[in-house]
Amino acid sequence: MRVSRSLTIKQMAMVSAVALLFIFIFIVVQLFHFVQQSRYDTASQMEKIAHSVRIPLSEAILKADIPQAEYILSQIQPSGIISRADVVLPNQFQALRQRFTPERPIPVWIARLFELPVQISLPLYSLERPANPQPLAYLVLQADSWRMYKFIISTISTLLTTYLLLALILSVAISWSINRLIVHPLRKIARELDSLTPHDAANHQLNLPPLHHDDEIGMLVRSYNRNQQMSQRLHEEMSAMSTRNTVTELPNKALLLALLEQLTASDNKNALIVIASETLQDTAGVLNEEQREMLLLTLVEKIKGVLPPNMVLAQLSGNDFGIIAHGVQDAWQAMALAKQILAVLNEKLPIHSISLKPTASIGIAMYHGGLTAEQLYRRAVSAAFSARRHGKNQIQFFDPEQMAIAQRYLTQEQDLLTALENQQFAIWLQPQVNLRTREVVSAEVLLRMQQPDGSWGLPEGLIERIEDSGLMFTIGNWILEESCRVLAGWQSQGVTMPLCVNISAHQLLHEEMGSSLLELMARYRIQPGMLILEVTESHNIDDPKKAVSILRPLRKAGVRIALDDFGMGYASLRHLHHLKSLPVDVLKLDKSFVDGLPEDNTMAGVIIGMANTLGLKLVAEGIENQAQCDWLLNAGVSIAQGYLFSRALTLKEFDARYLSSANQ
Repeated sequence: MRVSRSLTIKQMAMVSAVALLFIFIFIVVQLFHFVQQSRYDTASQMEKIAHSVRIPLSEAILKADIPQAEYILSQIQPSGIISRADVVLPNQFQALRQRFTPERPIPVWIARLFELPVQISLPLYSLERPANPQPLAYLVLQADSWRMYKFIISTISTLLTTYLLLALILSVAISWSINRLIVHPLRKIARELDSLTPHDAANHQLNLPPLHHDDEIGMLVRSYNRNQQMSQRLHEEMSAMSTRNTVTELPNKALLLALLEQLTASDNKNALIVIASETLQDTAGVLNEEQREMLLLTLVEKIKGVLPPNMVLAQLSGNDFGIIAHGVQDAWQAMALAKQILAVLNEKLPIHSISLKPTASIGIAMYHGGLTAEQLYRRAVSAAFSARRHGKNQIQFFDPEQMAIAQRYLTQEQDLLTALENQQFAIWLQPQVNLRTREVVSAEVLLRMQQPDGSWGLPEGLIERIEDSGLMFTIGNWILEESCRVLAGWQSQGVTMPLCVNISAHQLLHEEMGSSLLELMARYRIQPGMLILEVTESHNIDDPKKAVSILRPLRKAGVRIALDDFGMGYASLRHLHHLKSLPVDVLKLDKSFVDGLPEDNTMAGVIIGMANTLGLKLVAEGIENQAQCDWLLNAGVSIAQGYLFSRALTLKEFDARYLSSANQ
């Protein structure tokens, strides 16, 4: 067994990171302490020098002997720490200046951070009138900033070298200690468990490592041994029980796996078929126990009716079945058998005056050698899950690529959440205009994701990936909150422009959808009529009553409801009466019906007439040319969106183009 990254490396990286953090803090603190001490020492030395020339310099200034004063100032140069000496009169007039070293520039941030250069000022009094409190002038000495700068750089280098070496020593020492105390025992346990054969694993017991009797590793070993003992007793109890289901008298999963082990040992070509019954799953809690038992027995009899005598039918769970198809060596034979099973399962069933049409998903795994019983079983189950993702009444073969897809699905949720946390999602706005005045009257919110090259777009299949990972409500709620934030900002500026936000059936039917949106509207104080929910009609709403119970309170709270992609799903034509119960205000004419205008206008005309009959407002989307615009305007459609007017824009671009002029 190999690990992708050793625990030793991880712990050393963590210790080093923590050590570096504290080292940075220590270096900063000590650096400021040393610099302040150096400033104090420098100022003290300059004061001593100033006092040494104070009396003769005062006499020279009192006598106005400029050459003598310059000579006295020039005697300061051998001290080495002073770069400049000035004599300044009380009125701030500079009388004399003596520069000892050329001025060399230092970084501005160094000068500001450490308050450079260091200066002192010493008053010069008249010796003839010592009682006069007014000084003749001031002697101003300035230290050499370059010398202080070199001291700072030298100090930083010394501290870095010392503490980094100390950090390295501590990291190695601490990591070695942890490695010997924790990692080595865990690695020994992991290797021991990995080397076990399936036969030895059942009764295996770990030896308690020395020096670990009273710590967490000892607790782990004792817990493992105790669980092994409990599992052994449970296995013995299960072995004593019947290997068949009590209702159907079919072999259970344990017996099926035992038969599969015999099959893999013989190395004969066969097939394993897994049947996942959606009907048995959906009727749980709907049918009573007697009705459900009758349905189960009826489905079993139907499956048995198409199976040859040499095949084994087992019940894997309350909803799933498995078939060991002896003699099926080719994929086409397995497909033909699966189609026969699906055909008989789809026949209508009367269950106590209830008419059901069962559905199922079938997965097939072919055995051609080189697999264990568990691997063959997992492949068949994976194929059945893949069939279910493709819809009801589907048949799928196991394909190695399907395994990679399943693994990607496991990481897909985390990738999407990470993208959301890293602000890689954003909402863009596409304007909706009045066709008569060309005035922007509303906007549709569109989701965009940042691409690896830094651009923004809507990757193909992104919405499907969000739905498959179960994050439609999470990301959809984030879109709603961002939209409410935009509306609140507009309202504060006096802008009353509605925003249309798409929600799918998955998000609409979520149990927290209504309360969550009402809380957002209350928090951001959204005015009635400013938020429009566009329910995607192409995703069929299986529970119209639940949808109505969610939408009605939202509509009462001021949320307007639009039916998006109208005409694309069969529900709009086959179940038109649902529209009468849904609290819908707006229908959106899908782009596919607009593309053919004005030549192919049959379906567009039917939908426009339907909207007029139902008294609903109609919005056309996907307008790309003036001919389409003219036809829609003549047909009575007044609101539209599309590339003819504008593509989707960022919030900043939308504000600059459509709202800045309105605010001015």
